[in-house]
Amino acid sequence: MAFRIQDIDDSQAPLLDHLIELRTRLLRALFAFGIAFAVCFYYADRIFAFLVEPLTKAFPPGQGKLIYTKLYEAFFVEVKIAIFAAFFLSFPIIANQIWAFVAPGLYAKEKKAFLPFLIATPVLFTMGAALAYYVVMPTAFHFFLGFEGQKGGLKLEALPGTGDYLALVMQFILAFGISFLMPVLLMLLNRAGIITRAQTKGARRYAIVGIFIIAAVATPPDVISQLLLAVPLLLLYEGTLILMWFTERRDARDKAREDAKATLQSTAAP
Repeated sequence: MAFRIQDIDDSQAPLLDHLIELRTRLLRALFAFGIAFAVCFYYADRIFAFLVEPLTKAFPPGQGKLIYTKLYEAFFVEVKIAIFAAFFLSFPIIANQIWAFVAPGLYAKEKKAFLPFLIATPVLFTMGAALAYYVVMPTAFHFFLGFEGQKGGLKLEALPGTGDYLALVMQFILAFGISFLMPVLLMLLNRAGIITRAQTKGARRYAIVGIFIIAAVATPPDVISQLLLAVPLLLLYEGTLILMWFTERRDARDKAREDAKATLQSTAAP
């Protein structure tokens, strides 16, 4: 049996039923997040070992260390790691609950238009986070540690704190992950009829300035990280323009086909 998305549901549930369903969906999402948090807190040491690997490789072999100056800092770092990782682990379930609540109020055409964005969001975010972890962070850490050495007869040594390091890693991952969602935002605005490809193309010069401003604000204050974020965003912007061109051509063909079909039906009618 072929899969087919049903048109908008015929049910007209009262407001109370919708609120009850919303509460149920929220409780399921919170339960999934709670389970993920418990698992991630149990494995917080391993997760932190994974996050600290770029810094470990940036130091010379056998050197480098992380410190904490507050007795409770190491514990709260593990709590933050568990929360951070639990959100990503439970996101598919949370997104599924959001979709299950919203989908009955959408027409079949709207569901088909929205589903690709729901799939593209975690994919693009993961791509941005992977770029930050495997490319940007090792490059930036090597750059930062290059300032170690003798300064005026004194030894200058990097002693990063666990809390500061985790905040820096989260800044990198979130900055690149969220920034990589720019094509999703632009395509949603395009599909909603708010912007067109011609308008987006005409605003390229302003987009370039905006991208460099975002890169300067979202990343640490070093030129390397800013360029490594700005350049992929510029490529994504150009790729979004190409995707808009394909979708607008497809929409034009579909509209022409529907108009031709309507014309045939009107001429065939007695």
